Amino acid sequence: MRPIVDIEERVKGKKVLFVSTKNRDYIRNTQEITWLKEHASDFESVCHQSSNYLVRLAYVYLHLLPKLIKKDYDILFLGFAPQLIFPLFPFVSKKKTVIFDFFISFYDTLVDDRKKIKKESFIAKVIHGWDKKTIQRADYIIVDTIAHGKYFAEEFMISLDKISVYYISADVSIYHPHPRKKNSRFEVVYFGSILPVQGIDIVLDAIKLLRSEEQIHFTLIGPIEKKFQINPLDFPNTTFISWVSQQELAEYINQADLTLAGHFSSTVGKANRTIAGKTYIYLAMNKKVILGDSDANHELYQSSEDIYYVERGNPRALATLINEIAMEFLT
Repeated sequence: MRPIVDIEERVKGKKVLFVSTKNRDYIRNTQEITWLKEHASDFESVCHQSSNYLVRLAYVYLHLLPKLIKKDYDILFLGFAPQLIFPLFPFVSKKKTVIFDFFISFYDTLVDDRKKIKKESFIAKVIHGWDKKTIQRADYIIVDTIAHGKYFAEEFMISLDKISVYYISADVSIYHPHPRKKNSRFEVVYFGSILPVQGIDIVLDAIKLLRSEEQIHFTLIGPIEKKFQINPLDFPNTTFISWVSQQELAEYINQADLTLAGHFSSTVGKANRTIAGKTYIYLAMNKKVILGDSDANHELYQSSEDIYYVERGNPRALATLINEIAMEFLT
C-alpha cells in the first residue's frame, strides 16, 4: 500500500474541493478537513450540518454540480460515501485528481454486516457493481485500516498501490483524561449504535454471566433497549442509557475503570477488518480497554497492562476477562 505521506505530497500546494454527505462535524470529516487544510494551498468544502441525510444529500448535489462544471479545483476529495456522488461523476473532469475516502462498502454493509440483502441476489450484484465502479474511478483511495484496504483491493479488483491507510483519531478537545470521583464499584462502560459488527449481543450475554457480581457495575450507552428485550432480572448490575451528548459521554467514560471497545462479532467480516471508533476515544482518555482479537486491532495495538484482547464471539471469555480485571483492581 502507498504511504499516506504520498497523498500529502499530492495535496501540497493544490486547490482542494472536499465533499462529504455526512454531517460536517462527523469525526472522520473533521479529521480530514484539518489534515487537508494543513497541506493544501486553498481549501473549499461542500457538506451540510443537518441530521437529515436527504437534506444533506440534496445540499451536496445542488452546490457541488456548479463547482464540477466550473472545474476551479485541482483535487476532488470525496469523503464519507463517495458512492452517493456517483450520479455526478460524468461532470468530474478526468484531468483532475480524484481522491476517495472509501470508509464503507455498501455491498459489505448491506449484505455481510447488516444482512439486509441476500448475497446471491440481483440487488446484491447491483450494489457490488455500484461500489466497484465508484472505487475504480478514484486516482487514490484512503481507507481506515490495512485489513480493510486489502479487502477492497481484492473484492473490487483495484491495485493496492492506489490505497493509503489513514487511521481515525479521537477529538481530544472533548475526549481527554481529567479528574474524577472515586467509584463505589468497578465501573465498566460501553457505548455504540448497536450495529451487528459491534457484537452488542456478545456484551449482553457476558453481562448476564456476571449478574451476580455485585462489585461490578456496567453502564451501556446506546439504543439497546429499542432493539433487545431486556429482562431487568438478567441485568441487576447494569444501567442502560439510550442517548447522551458527546460531552456527557466523555464524563461517563471518564468514570470508567474499564471500557469495552470490540468489535466483538465473530460472524461479520468487517469486525475483523475495522477498528472500532470508540477504541481511539477510550485510549485518548487513558482507559483500560478490551479489544476483539482482530487483524485490524493488531495493526496498532499490542497487549499491555491497559489493552486486553478477547476472542470475538465468545461471551464467556469476555465475562471471565472482565471479572479477572475487576478482581485484580479491587484487591
